[in-house]
Amino acid sequence: MIGQAVRRSGGRPTAQAAAVLETAIIGHATAAFLAEGYAATTIEVIARTCGVAKRTIYARWNGKPALFRAVLERLITKWMSTAGDWEDAETLEATLKAAADDILAVALTPEAIGLHRLIIAECGRFPELPVMLHQAGVNRGAMRIATLLNRGIARGDLPPQDTAFAAEQFMNMLLAGPQRRALGLGQPFNRDQIGVWRDNAVSLFLFGAGSLRLQRNTN
Repeated sequence: MIGQAVRRSGGRPTAQAAAVLETAIIGHATAAFLAEGYAATTIEVIARTCGVAKRTIYARWNGKPALFRAVLERLITKWMSTAGDWEDAETLEATLKAAADDILAVALTPEAIGLHRLIIAECGRFPELPVMLHQAGVNRGAMRIATLLNRGIARGDLPPQDTAFAAEQFMNMLLAGPQRRALGLGQPFNRDQIGVWRDNAVSLFLFGAGSLRLQRNTN
């Protein structure tokens, strides 16, 4: 057990041992929250799973909300670390497609879908959950898209506009359909269908429905 491994060394754990313990607790907490939901997951259950005393967890986080926020921050940091350098593409369209690939790859992971399901299911009873998600940095992807759009405006690829609003709409267009299907509301997309969806979302976002013929995404 994790707690036993730390206690065997005797005395106060080293900084490295403390960091290992903290990572392990957050890992177990992540699995518990995503599997059981926010309401059903307790500090007691997480402590028992980790093999530590509840006071060990409370010494690091002052309660379940703080631990959940740490889970969110760890997940988002992990997801953001997988994003490539979107600015390398030659055109804004190619740049947005590269960004869309990274965003979809993260958003459709089991962890991300589990978190999405948790927030939808429990935000009515716990309205602070979406706030925590926002504070943890879930909007960072939209902020990066807004930066790309600002560069496009500076190059003359786009007319001046509210890029924060446009970035949020791009994220909505890109994610709503695939996420909904991944949640069980329709047949999940396969790899080819995801590619078609990405291309159509980028084209519709940049050029509008009246100026192009979109590819058919077969269900």
